[in-house]
Amino acid sequence: MKGLSASLTFLNCSTVSALILGMLGGGLNPPIALAALILGILAGALAYLRTTPDVNPDISDFSDSDRLLPKRYRFTWLWILVACFSIFAVRSFCWLLYNDGEELKIQSPNNLGDLALHITFIRNFANGVSLWPDNPIYVFSHLRYPAGMDLFNALLSLLHFDLTRSLVWVGLLASVATCYAFFRWAGTFGIAGFLFNGGIIGFQFLSTFQFLDYQGDKTIAWKSVPLTMFVTQRGLLYAIPAGLLLLWHWREKFFRNATRNQGRGPLPFWVEVSLYASMPLFHFHTFLALTIVLALLFVFGDPQMRGHIITIVGSALIPATLFVALITDFFQARSVLEWQPGWVMHDNDFKRSSFLWFWGINFGLWLPLAALLIGICGWTAWKNDLRLGDKLPENLAFLFPAVVIFMLGLLVKFAPWGWDNLKLMIWGYFIMLPYLWKDLIARWSLPVRVGVCVALFGSGFVSLMGGLKAGGFGFADRGEVDWVGAVTQKMPVEARFAAYPTYNHPLLLQGRKVVLGYPGHLWTEGFDYSEAEIALRNLMQGAGDWREAARRLRVRYIFWGSEEKINYLTSTRPWEKSFTQVASAAWGAIYDLDSPLQTAPPPSIR
Repeated sequence: MKGLSASLTFLNCSTVSALILGMLGGGLNPPIALAALILGILAGALAYLRTTPDVNPDISDFSDSDRLLPKRYRFTWLWILVACFSIFAVRSFCWLLYNDGEELKIQSPNNLGDLALHITFIRNFANGVSLWPDNPIYVFSHLRYPAGMDLFNALLSLLHFDLTRSLVWVGLLASVATCYAFFRWAGTFGIAGFLFNGGIIGFQFLSTFQFLDYQGDKTIAWKSVPLTMFVTQRGLLYAIPAGLLLLWHWREKFFRNATRNQGRGPLPFWVEVSLYASMPLFHFHTFLALTIVLALLFVFGDPQMRGHIITIVGSALIPATLFVALITDFFQARSVLEWQPGWVMHDNDFKRSSFLWFWGINFGLWLPLAALLIGICGWTAWKNDLRLGDKLPENLAFLFPAVVIFMLGLLVKFAPWGWDNLKLMIWGYFIMLPYLWKDLIARWSLPVRVGVCVALFGSGFVSLMGGLKAGGFGFADRGEVDWVGAVTQKMPVEARFAAYPTYNHPLLLQGRKVVLGYPGHLWTEGFDYSEAEIALRNLMQGAGDWREAARRLRVRYIFWGSEEKINYLTSTRPWEKSFTQVASAAWGAIYDLDSPLQTAPPPSIR
């Protein structure tokens, strides 16, 4: 785990250093980016040297019958799963964003809006805006998003790494880290559990004989985690391997004698705290899941565990609070917590004819197996005379947090869109994977194990391969994006544009600030943008109060391009006669509201 510890520490330290230096320097620039990456390299090297090497790596992935096999055959399934992970990573990230003639295209239809938003954030950071920045997609707020991964990619852009290639390489390297982290946390079964999660909908393959992303259907709630979350929500590229590394470290430190006898866990304390404390900057739901794990380990642990957990939380409290403050516009973000039992089973898009059919089609055999596992582990602990106040055995110590995390996602709405609860619920699933195999499935005979794994992962396998088969979705016009980038380069980076709100607007793809971005993004971030939307429409239609609307929306420039022509067809465009046109070409025109047209003085009368 030395390499994983070093690489995640490098990324974490580079990003946090860039944020601090950028705040002090008024924004990012190439010298700050270089300094941040150098600090990250130094921190990563130190983490590599100080992380305890594995003395006796856990091989609990194997059942007793597997141990009787010749060694070269024990890892057959591992290499098959690594090959599947490689196929997924190469297909998903090498075609993440690519050129097809004059058009930019992407591989995944799930990524149209998400990738556009991340490119907006990356280029907005790289433009040198003040940190923490104004929100580029909403005029009345600072950025409300855990954009740590985008901040890291902005450092690469500032050092003249091509954006598309850096997105590809970051995705590929994150995939390597994630595959290895799952193997160390839950063995081969863990890799399969990540790649092939799913219920039973993918078994439609048996009637259609077609590899399709059946889980991608809008009526299915438990979708493919790799396709709909790992590729699209870039914070998970860091959060999943970092979260698994911390879980593995706590398991080794608190429950595995091999490292505990050395007086400390595998990770240096400063690495442990830095990964945990900075997690809100990358992925808030992962931070919440890890906090729940620590809280329950504290409750069910021994005095030594409690002392260490108090030290971790106490050390992380101030920096973690500051990062949460940043991503919530200094706690001004509207709370969306709401009691909503049943997750999305009552949502019009996902509801089914019966309770059992909803849970069966989405989760298949996983839920009954999880219930059976908890029952068996609890019964075993009771038979071993476990008393109230005793330290729980390892399996129950992690299964309890897994259940709490998953149940919170089922009972409490954490975002305007209930489906987003999956960002938290997946951690209950991930935490349970090693114990589902080791304490339950691996104890059964080989034919039963094979049948259970097919039932658990067959649907997800079909959906993953079907999703990877898709591709070639139009994203943006290359020429339009490049031209808009060239003409706006000399305009103030903090200036706000009035433009039609859509996810792939060329202004957004160049990191420029607009009044409103894509409404779907605004809604999921909890904004009530209805008044701003009305004011923007009045402005773009040239209504009588358009000047006042521009002032209230803090507009410096009006962009008039193809989307605006289509969506504001009846506009009178009064600004064309009143303000300077600072740029124009086939893509459209830009007008500067700070530069009125100079009218010639009337001729003098003699």
